[in-house]
This record gives sequence, C-alpha cells and structure tokens, in this order.
Amino acid sequence: MNKFSTLKSIPAYLPMVNVDTDKIIPKQFLKTIKRTGLGKSLFYEIRYDNNGNEIKDFILNQSPFNNSKILITGKNFGCGSSREHAPWALLDFGITCIISSSYADIFYNNCFKNGILPIIISENEIKEISDYSNRKEEISINLPDQKISFGNKEINFKIDPFKKKCLIEGLDDIALSLEKSAKILAYENQLKVNKPWIFND
Repeated sequence: MNKFSTLKSIPAYLPMVNVDTDKIIPKQFLKTIKRTGLGKSLFYEIRYDNNGNEIKDFILNQSPFNNSKILITGKNFGCGSSREHAPWALLDFGITCIISSSYADIFYNNCFKNGILPIIISENEIKEISDYSNRKEEISINLPDQKISFGNKEINFKIDPFKKKCLIEGLDDIALSLEKSAKILAYENQLKVNKPWIFND
C-alpha cells in the first residue's frame, strides 16, 4: 500500500448524498478480484449514457476534474453493501482522498485498508472548500498535521491515531501481520517444543 503524507490537487465536487457502493461501482463489475482496472467503471451508471459514451456534464468526465485526486461529496458516502471494490475503483481512478461530512462505517474503514484518506468535516466546511472546486483551484491535505489548506485558510480534521499511522507508513492488514512475523515464528517454534505431536504427519 502506498504511503500517504501530503496531497495537493484541484478537488472534484460531487454534491450527492447517500451515494451507495453500487453507485460507486455497479455489481456487474464485481467479478474481478484484482484491484486494478476498475477506475474506468467508477460511477458507471451516472458517468456514461446507455450507449457507453461519457456524459459530458458529469464532473469526473470534465477537465481538470478527470485528474482529481480529491473527491468532495455529500453525507453518508459509501452506504449500502460492504463491497471493497468501491475503494478499489476510486483508487484506480486516482482518488486518494475523500472529503465528506459522514460515511458508512464499513466503507470508511475499507478506505484506510486501501490507502485512501476519508476526511470528515462539517457541512459548512464542505461548502467552503467546494468553492475551490468550482474555481478550479488546488487545495492541500497534510495528514501528519491533520490539516486541509486552501487559500490563506486551514481546516483541522480528526482521525484515529492508529488509522493515521497505517496510512502514513503504508500498512494494510497483510503488512501489519508481517510486522509481527518474528513473534509468530517464535510462538510456532515454542509450540513445536511444547506440543510436538501437533506437527507430526
């Protein structure tokens, strides 16, 4: 998992509430177990018409927002089913930070496990930052300092210290387990001494 420290991007603003994971990545694209290749199908049903052509009015089909790394969106983002393909699709598109006033719990936690920073701020702060999307101006994210910077202003955001550590150090669930590999090996070696019959063929 890539490490996350700071980020600067023109944010894309999607002013929709209760965006569920089926809206983020529809069910027909869930057959793959790979984390790559899903970005082109992100928001498929609202990003493309019935003929598979891009809908020009959709924010992520417009320049410069088609290169945005930051997505600003409405409350309760990522509700619905718990599919991990949703953060995979966002990440594959290039989005590594989402800013909303609230998230569905499972989606929120899945973001951290896949290298995406989901920031929670107030509705008024969302409105203030969205102006920078409308003006096509960059905002900056500083995870170590837990700050969003825009113009000459800053907004502080809260984050669980352990989740913050995992993002900064690029630690997913597998990497966290590997960090304990020495202790796991020591336990198994001791187990062979104390209960050797477990390991007999």
